[in-house]
Amino acid sequence: MKILLRIIAVLLFIVFFGFAMKNTQEVSLQFFLGYEMRGPLVLLLLGFFVGGAALGVLAMTPTLFRHRRELAKQKKTITTIQKEVQEQALVKSQPPQPDAVIHL
Repeated sequence: MKILLRIIAVLLFIVFFGFAMKNTQEVSLQFFLGYEMRGPLVLLLLGFFVGGAALGVLAMTPTLFRHRRELAKQKKTITTIQKEVQEQALVKSQPPQPDAVIHL
């Protein structure tokens, strides 16, 4: 499986490297309020890709922390229940105690 993943990674690198070599011409991006940005197409695409990935990670962060907190609570609950089950098993395994002892 690792070999297959490495082969796919190498193929993707070759494809993206070829894409970068074919798209070296300079482009101009015009934003609002007259702001303009010039640079090679591949660098601008890479910059926007990285920015989008960073925004995606930031958007997922609250959900990730909520899931981790929930998982910690569930693990604590499981530990508590396991202790209770062990205690009940210990009580059941002991012989019953007599209600009263009569000395003759």
